[in-house]
Amino acid sequence: MLPAGAGGTATAPGSSTSGTPSSDTHTPRRRPGSFSLPKRGAKAAARDTPETAKTPDAPLTARAARGRLRAARRARKQYERSEVRRFTSRSRRRRNLWIAAAGTLVALVAFVLVGVFSPLMALRTIEITGTNRIPAADVAQALEGQLGTPLPLLDLAEVKGQLSEFSLIRSYVTESRPPDTLVVRIVERDPVGAITSTAGFDLVDAAGVVIQSGPDRPQGYPLIDATGGASGPGFQAAVAVVRALPEGIRGQLDTVTAATKDDVTLTMGGGARVVWGNADRSEYKAIVLGALIVSHPVGSVTEYDVSSPDSAVVR
Repeated sequence: MLPAGAGGTATAPGSSTSGTPSSDTHTPRRRPGSFSLPKRGAKAAARDTPETAKTPDAPLTARAARGRLRAARRARKQYERSEVRRFTSRSRRRRNLWIAAAGTLVALVAFVLVGVFSPLMALRTIEITGTNRIPAADVAQALEGQLGTPLPLLDLAEVKGQLSEFSLIRSYVTESRPPDTLVVRIVERDPVGAITSTAGFDLVDAAGVVIQSGPDRPQGYPLIDATGGASGPGFQAAVAVVRALPEGIRGQLDTVTAATKDDVTLTMGGGARVVWGNADRSEYKAIVLGALIVSHPVGSVTEYDVSSPDSAVVR
């Protein structure tokens, strides 16, 4: 022991005389954010941590490269599978559309073939309408050659030829009524008067078509005497006058004379004459003539002059 008050500092035996701490008690200072692993868990942590996460700038190892390759292959296969699904879905839609269109076309063709060639559509009934002077049974009998023919295959040209034999038919319309009926709607010619001919008298319509011929004059129709016959302008003027007359006056009419288209004269059953002139304003002239006949009945006068209907004259 040193005596107190000596210039040194008393120390315990075995202790260092230096002013710095002993190396056995030194503790290194940690940097902020750093940590140290326990010695026992260091290897386990190294196994659990990916190679790329250990050190950002560490070189790529074979193990990490194989892992990346496997991941890339999996992503590639997944992408390919999704593309295949997308492509096959589009192809299926297109295929379904084509199948539906083809099925519709086949069904339509089958329907047409069945409708055209099937015995179910064969003609069995002929229905005639609109006839008055023509016996409907005669028209149906003329068309019997079409029986047994499928409705879509009817020979309309032959039908026209068969109906043209009836002079009273002015026009007609045919209608196929499935499954087995043909309807023929006929419009007959309307007689307007009779003209003299080599056979005696011909009953004609407004077009001059002969409806019937015979030695006797047809009853209920006026005799038309027109220069140039049924094809001349006088005949057309006479027909226009006759068709403008009301039924009551037309029934009293005996003859119609047309020297020209501007000189039409009527003769009533009682012998009275009607000076008509041309066919202009025939409807108005017919009204005036009707009023004159009411005020001056047929038999009481010899002549009605309506050639100027605004100043009609009775003689």
